[in-house]
Amino acid sequence: MRLNGLIGRLERGEPALSLFAPAVPDIAVELQASPYHGIVFEGEHRGWDIAALRDSLQYLLNRAQIVTQNGPAPAVTPLARVPANGCEMNQFLAKQALDIGAYGIVWPHVSTAEEAHNAVAACRYARLPDKPSFQPAGIRGDGPMQAARYWGLSQSEYYRRADVWPLAPDGEILVVIQIEDTHGIDNLPQMLKEVPGIGVVLIGEGDLSQELGFPRQTEHPAVLDAMAAIVRICHEHKINVGHPHVSPKNVSRVLVEGYSFLMCAAPRSFENAELVLASATSREAH
Repeated sequence: MRLNGLIGRLERGEPALSLFAPAVPDIAVELQASPYHGIVFEGEHRGWDIAALRDSLQYLLNRAQIVTQNGPAPAVTPLARVPANGCEMNQFLAKQALDIGAYGIVWPHVSTAEEAHNAVAACRYARLPDKPSFQPAGIRGDGPMQAARYWGLSQSEYYRRADVWPLAPDGEILVVIQIEDTHGIDNLPQMLKEVPGIGVVLIGEGDLSQELGFPRQTEHPAVLDAMAAIVRICHEHKINVGHPHVSPKNVSRVLVEGYSFLMCAAPRSFENAELVLASATSREAH
């Protein structure tokens, strides 16, 4: 049984719907029974508050769901976006989020293979070089007590499952790197060839459009061409690609273009999420 519902959907070839939201307990409570499959608690532009993130993870749990699903994981899988750009490394941010139970990390502004390697390594525990799937060599510090309790596992079972997917087939940690500039696009083939363990490439079209000279003009041909290049590279390497602003208006096109990790656009409402999912389900049926 998958604890990480986002990974479960991606494994089955189903689109995974998520959203960015601040680490606020009231929002976590509202999302407990929402149509979303995941939430990315926002730490890049909202400030990094590890205590608020911990509280939000707890308020995302719903006892009735735990009983009816016959499992301890929240129905809406929580990830965390760290504030540091890829070039800043800052592995401790991932360590803090994972140690309180987050099921994955979103890394903004990853532009080189070295930065992508760091993103994956920071989410893995260390092991000896003669062990399978050694690279990227893990650098996460050992402090799993809170995370094991949050996942509802023994500590030994947590160690077994707290690895990155799809590098570890049974891994429950999702590493998402954001490509947000042309340097990142140029280096993306090298990243995906040399760094196993990247689960999703999420496009940062806001920053990308800024660099291209068309800030927030997300439908400008130059922006769409750059995004299409990222999708093509991801498909060539069989890596899931994420779209940052999916709405009922563009979801059909987004799915046709090959995106599988869908971030719901503002206004982020349950109704919009339901419409997006209805469109995705209708397309799958046909």
